[in-house]
Amino acid sequence: MKGSPSLRKQVFPAVVVRQARAIRRPDGTRLSFEDNAAVIMTPEGELKGTEIRGPVAKEAAERWPRVANLASTVI
Repeated sequence: MKGSPSLRKQVFPAVVVRQARAIRRPDGTRLSFEDNAAVIMTPEGELKGTEIRGPVAKEAAERWPRVANLASTVI
């Protein structure tokens, strides 16, 4: 199995940054990604990871600026 032993088999708060189901934006466009992805956070709101691979939805980046700073691409 993948992942560090300290993070496995535990429940953490997370922010969903990509989802395969289409998201409808207020301007009428629809956005969908190939996969589902989330960023694990601490209870204080800090990110557990040091990088985010792949694109991040603009809605998540606007709400959590720390996620936007680590994202490679914001769509």
